[in-house]
Amino acid sequence: MTEPTILQQIVAQKHREIAANSKLTSFAELEQALMERKDDHRPFAQALHRQIEKKQSAIIAEIKKASPSKGLIREDFDPADIARDYASNGATCLSVLTDQNYFQGCNEYLQQARAACELPVIRKDFMVDSYQIAESKVLGADCILLIVAALDKAQLLDLASYANEIAIDILVEVHDQSELDIALELDVKLIGINNRNLHTFETTLATTLQLAKTVPADKLIITESGIHDASDVQLMLDNGIFGFLIGETFMRAPSPGQKLRELTSTIV
Repeated sequence: MTEPTILQQIVAQKHREIAANSKLTSFAELEQALMERKDDHRPFAQALHRQIEKKQSAIIAEIKKASPSKGLIREDFDPADIARDYASNGATCLSVLTDQNYFQGCNEYLQQARAACELPVIRKDFMVDSYQIAESKVLGADCILLIVAALDKAQLLDLASYANEIAIDILVEVHDQSELDIALELDVKLIGINNRNLHTFETTLATTLQLAKTVPADKLIITESGIHDASDVQLMLDNGIFGFLIGETFMRAPSPGQKLRELTSTIV
């Protein structure tokens, strides 16, 4: 038998987590909590659109403690402080890793980061069930991530439909043309192109440059992974890509917010 990829292992773990969590809080209870909570949705896609429409870099700044490929990335880790740092240095939105087993994240990190600033926040996790989407909204997330490589087409359609139904924004992530073709069938505005192959973890910026050519003009492209310096940002801007999701580069800097400002201040 072929050894499961990291992505396949993560997906299997997510199903185990949902089974365990639903014994503590049922899906019906989550939906009841949705009906009772105050609606304080921050428009994630709209915030990105405002920047991209002006042909200015729109940065989704990520709060991430660790990753399966790099291990511990940031030992000095305070989500609220990092969120404030990002917000004061020009971030458009935040991304918060909540996966515990592989990224050393947790749901509280998202709540802490969102409470510390006014920026819209995406819950960066591996969505495989509507349970997680309802949970994300209850936690306060303004957007969720759907990864085409982790789901079949029917699952994607169902999850996107449910997310739209409960009014939480969607970033759908692709890595190749076949995944992009599927993503374009969904009712979503944001197309994330991951330069990292989630099965092999190999990274190349050519992935975004190639796939962007076939993305319709009414979609917003977000390039993800492999953005390390101002020249990488400039390369994307020169090719009409204005949306970025950047994590590790910021997380390894003494001040993530200052690194964000450095990355964008020299752009012409």
